[in-house]
Parts: sequence; structure tokens; C-alpha cells
Amino acid sequence: MNTLFNLSIPSENIILPIGISFFTFTQIAFLVDAYRGCVEEYRFISYMLFVTFFPHLIAGPILHHKEMMSQFESDKLLKVNWENIIIGTVVFILGLFKKVIIADHLALYATPIFDAAAQGNVPQLFEAWIGALAYTLQLYFDFSGYSDMAIGLALLCNVRLPVNFFSPYKAKSVIDFWRRWHMTLSRYLKDYVYIPLGGNRYGEFRRLRNLLVTMLIGGIWHGAGWTFFVWGGLHGFYLIVNHTWRKFEICLPNIINWGLTFVSVVTAWVFFRADTLQTAILIIKGMFGFNGISLAENLAYRIPLLSGFGFDFSGFMTITNLSLTKVVPWILIALIIVLLLPNTMELTAAYKPALGISTKNIETKYVQYWQWKPSYVWSIALGIIAVLSILSMSNVSAFLYFQF
Repeated sequence: MNTLFNLSIPSENIILPIGISFFTFTQIAFLVDAYRGCVEEYRFISYMLFVTFFPHLIAGPILHHKEMMSQFESDKLLKVNWENIIIGTVVFILGLFKKVIIADHLALYATPIFDAAAQGNVPQLFEAWIGALAYTLQLYFDFSGYSDMAIGLALLCNVRLPVNFFSPYKAKSVIDFWRRWHMTLSRYLKDYVYIPLGGNRYGEFRRLRNLLVTMLIGGIWHGAGWTFFVWGGLHGFYLIVNHTWRKFEICLPNIINWGLTFVSVVTAWVFFRADTLQTAILIIKGMFGFNGISLAENLAYRIPLLSGFGFDFSGFMTITNLSLTKVVPWILIALIIVLLLPNTMELTAAYKPALGISTKNIETKYVQYWQWKPSYVWSIALGIIAVLSILSMSNVSAFLYFQF
């Protein structure tokens, strides 16, 4: 408001209650559905448990009363179920490992580059891409790791939460991406924003307008800043292009579809991560070569022709003291995990750890060789990563989605 209308309204440092957005979302859905006549009568104690159930409150998944109330009313809730305890522990350990080992390590490479850009340093091609990719992967392992831990903790209590992530970076379209990323938020925005706006009921133009408005609202939910507004607007624009593209029935090879989707998502994440629009634009310009390309000094002697094309030879990393030989392996390993290996829900699909998951959902090749089952090999592997994860918790580490 201050920016748009040249005002000087003071911004108070209001401390919000922890989990406020998830309290709010669950209760809005309940109230709207009650108004629509879609809610049956439930005990007040079950409603309070639904609203305050602790595993999901910090970063989701966003719960819906229709899925949860019947579980809280069930007699099975208070019985010890050893299978649920074991599967819940497995899912929790995998989520913890994703967070404290992979996500927190990737943060060591993403944060310095974004901080340097925020201070006015100009990232060139390689630095910009390393920062963007490191954050893209950090966010995935951080957020999906939390969701796994929430699902695991709930299962210890005999409660199945809805699945929230399903290999989103394997998506071959932005439409598919939003069916895989923060799935409960996508469902919420569809049911309580997009459809009430009119959905696809009033012609193509209004459908595309509703998509854009829905994504802008989704952006603003993450934070009242221009960077989040642009991030939501970009995804709204992507969805409009994607739906229009499908109308023309243009078919491209899957690798090109995936590449276009992945680059689009990574570009939008830059705005999501940057503190200001200026920082985001500086990194985007670097990603697409507008800030120049710096190569290693020894290449000037090995390939002298490069000097004539405007390259400089001050090194791959010029605005930070990061080592390329340390950064690249971590990014490659993380990419292999998210693109080629089965996700946590696929690994444990035979035991249905979350709502909406079964063996029918498995899509990764050869996943049957990876699926979790009670065995010495899995016990040793999980024991090792549990110990590594617990030892790594001596460092201060906050979940990225705590701030939204």
C-alpha cells in the first residue's frame, strides 16, 4: 500500500502464533463446508483435535475435515498398532535425513550466492545457476522432508495424513507440477478459491483469469511481499500458457517438456527465495548470461578462441569463496535422487503410509527393488542414516516453510 499510493503506514512487528496459517486454513474449509451443508455433526473434542493435531501445524500438509474427522472418531485411534509404529518411524527417519543432511548442506551453497547478490555483487552464469539450483533442491528436500516427518509422526498416532509431495521435479508440465508439489495447498486453492471464482464454468477467458487470480493469492499467502506476488503471477502465467498449449495439441518429446518445466520452475524459485525484486532480477540476468560468463584462468591458454567471444577468465565463482568442485557433486547427487530414485511414498507404498497412496501410485522404474520391507539390509541402512541425522542436529537449522 505504501509503495502503490505513496503512503507511510507503519508496519508493526506483530508476532503471529505458531502455525497460524494452518489453523486458519483448516477452519476456513470447515466453516465454508458447514455453510454449504457438507459437514456432518461431529463431537467438539474431535473438532478441537482436528484443528490442533500437532504434526502438521508448522508446515503442513493442509488437512481437510472430511479425511480426518472419521479417523479421530475411530476406536482404532487409541490402540497400539506396531505396523503403524514401524512404518511411521521409517518415514520419519527418511524425512529427517532429507532435511538435516541434504537440505541443510545445499543451504551452504544457496545462501552465500543469494546473500552476495543482495549486497549488490553481480553473479555470472555459473554462480547464478548454482545458487538457483541449490535453492531449488534445498527447498524440495526441506519441505518434503518436513512433510514426511509429519506423516511419520501422525502414523505413530494411528492417523494417516494426506500425501503432500510426489516427485514434483519429474513433472513434464506446470499443470503436472502443481499436482505433485504441496498437493494439499493445490487442492485447497482449487476447492476454496478457483472453483468459487467460477472455475471453468464461464468460458475460456474467465477460466484463465481465475487461474491467474488463484496463483496470485497463493503467492501472497506465502508472504506479503512483491517477490511472492511475482512468484505467484509467474506460475499463473505458466498455467495459462500450459492450458493454451494443450488446446493446440502440440506434442514435444518428453525430455523437452521436462526441461521447459524444470527451467520455468527454477526461474520462479529465484523470486521466491530473493529478499527483493532487485536481487531476484540480478540472479535471473546472470542465469541467462546477461551478467557475463567467467571461466577458469587456465582455459584462456588452452582455448584461446574463447577470448574473442567476450569471456573473462577470473574463475567460475567470483562473488563467493565457494568451491565448484564441492558444490557440483552435491547438486548432481540431489538431482539424481529427485529425478531417478523413488520417493518416500513409493518406497513404503505397500503399507499405505498416507492417504491417497498405494502400490498403484508407483511410477519409478525398478521401484520394486527399492521398496522398504522388514530386512537386515534396510534396518542397517536406516540405522546409519538415523544416527547421521541425529548427530547433524547439533547445528541450528530452521525449516524454510516456518516463515510462510
